[in-house]
Amino acid sequence: MRIEFPGLFDLQVNGFAGVDFNRPGVSTAQLDHAADAMRRTGVTRFLPTLITAPLEAFSSCARTLARWKHAGAVGIHAEGPYISPTEARGAHPPAHIIPASVEDFRRRQDAAEGRIVLVTLAPEVLSGLELIEHLVDAGVHVAIGHSNADPAQVRDAVRAGATLSTHLGNGCAPGLPRHPNLIWEQLAADELTACFIADGHHLPAATLKSMVRAKTPARTALVTDATAGAGAPPGRYGIGELEIERGADGRVVLPGTPKLAGSALTLDAAVARAVRETELPIEDVLPMASTIPAACLGASTAGRVVAEWDAAAAALTVVSVDGA
Repeated sequence: MRIEFPGLFDLQVNGFAGVDFNRPGVSTAQLDHAADAMRRTGVTRFLPTLITAPLEAFSSCARTLARWKHAGAVGIHAEGPYISPTEARGAHPPAHIIPASVEDFRRRQDAAEGRIVLVTLAPEVLSGLELIEHLVDAGVHVAIGHSNADPAQVRDAVRAGATLSTHLGNGCAPGLPRHPNLIWEQLAADELTACFIADGHHLPAATLKSMVRAKTPARTALVTDATAGAGAPPGRYGIGELEIERGADGRVVLPGTPKLAGSALTLDAAVARAVRETELPIEDVLPMASTIPAACLGASTAGRVVAEWDAAAAALTVVSVDGA
């Protein structure tokens, strides 16, 4: 069956098609290549995402992205460096994690020429709530992620203005108590839109299904957390100073460990998997990858995508992308 829908919108893209957005010196031609490859998967708007890094490296990458005049790149997502130094940090390099700081953020935003529109942080870190309030006042959206917050700290972050949960169910410490914990608290917070990585590696099918039911489709956004290994063959790639490995099964890890380090997911594949695993109709899932993430930023989608949808196999194949 041929279907048509708004261009997809990805809030979290670290790289794509062999290109690492977190590598100082990345060229405009390489960025164009990544954007063109994403477009073939139906993504017409996205946030290049920069992970935890020293100010100098972050600034170099942010400056390059800010001066890359591509209509699809609607801003920068800063994931860190104000995150938990505990195991909740995931693959983020611990040496570069720092307390929340309005002054540090101002330096990073200056380097990004005002293009940072979303910050993922851990609200429990020193001065975390102060930074959330500053970001919200400055018109920058805030997501809770890579956090070891207790439920009260999550509630405080929501009151301070946080509106998103970054890859909920991931970026948290292993061995959380059954309840209460920061996952339940974010699921229960109607003020938060939850982002999920539907790649079969970050969340088991039953977990994704249950979490989407709890948040409701209207408060759910699908993201890829894609790395240079997305839209690329298996092998070794980079994300900033880290080496990562994309397996034949699409799982991306720090080499020699089971630790996830982003994904090789494409957003069209995320839509198809979410349909299979949540058992929701595609009409309910497509907005999770298009109009809902756009609305989270007060933005709009761009262009139209024509695709073939095989309902029996839950397979989505992009045919063309127009008008973006």
